[in-house]
Amino acid sequence: MTECILSTNFKDIPIFRKGKVRDVYDLGDKLLIIATDRISAFDVVMPNGIPNKGKILTQMTLFWFQLIKEIVPVHLLTSNIREYPKNLQAYSSILEGRSMIVKKTKVIPIECIVRGYLSGSGWKEYQQNQTICKISLPKGLVESDALPNPIFTPSTKAEEGLHDQNISVEETEKIIGTELTEKIKNISLKIYNTAKNYALKKGIIIADTKFEFGLLDGQVILIDEILTPDSSRFWPVEFYQPGHGQPSFDKQFVRDYLEEIKWNKKPPAPTLPEDIIEKTAKKYEEALQKLVS
Repeated sequence: MTECILSTNFKDIPIFRKGKVRDVYDLGDKLLIIATDRISAFDVVMPNGIPNKGKILTQMTLFWFQLIKEIVPVHLLTSNIREYPKNLQAYSSILEGRSMIVKKTKVIPIECIVRGYLSGSGWKEYQQNQTICKISLPKGLVESDALPNPIFTPSTKAEEGLHDQNISVEETEKIIGTELTEKIKNISLKIYNTAKNYALKKGIIIADTKFEFGLLDGQVILIDEILTPDSSRFWPVEFYQPGHGQPSFDKQFVRDYLEEIKWNKKPPAPTLPEDIIEKTAKKYEEALQKLVS
């Protein structure tokens, strides 16, 4: 099996932050983002990774950046390692295909979630209150139903290891202001609708997804990864059937295995078996091929 890159350690470049999947280095007015092959479940990083996952996430993000570039500026400067600074060339074997140099922005502290279908935490809330993030929905919907229209359901950006909290649009306005809330809401819905319509033609339902934005010189910029199986629910159109959970192009095999062994969802995480890794790797690869072919 292909070797995984689980971590990077470029001692001559200052680290900016290490997330669950990405290692980010500080290049002064720019950032170097590296997507490793780490995989997390229930907000805990697993000890072994998924081969080529970082490359797949990066290639998918680059594809979507190109598709939605007319909607909003993106933070990408280059993903061509031949255009990277000289001090990064020594790491080209690691960086190739899984890295980007991006603009440094002031991050807007809101996760911009768009839901087009009833699933996950949205389905749980709907069963209790017939709402998602205080947005009223029609009676009688079942799990995985398409919503009448996609909805913007923001959440807080939690510190590493903690859970994001769903909040209302009104609460978002109190955090970042009415004007900025309206702007990122409209951009998020526009990106989602564009991507959803494209993906449907390729046999994939994007049930929901999340975006992150930053500010640079007063302008809203799309940052981080977008529309990958790590940040979205991708369902195969051919098996779609409302009324229950759907098969998906993501880490569901990992989640199912962890539930099966009754792991307590606290560190340290258990080592994943080879068959779970292989099945998950195939799902990520299949999603990429379906979308970009």
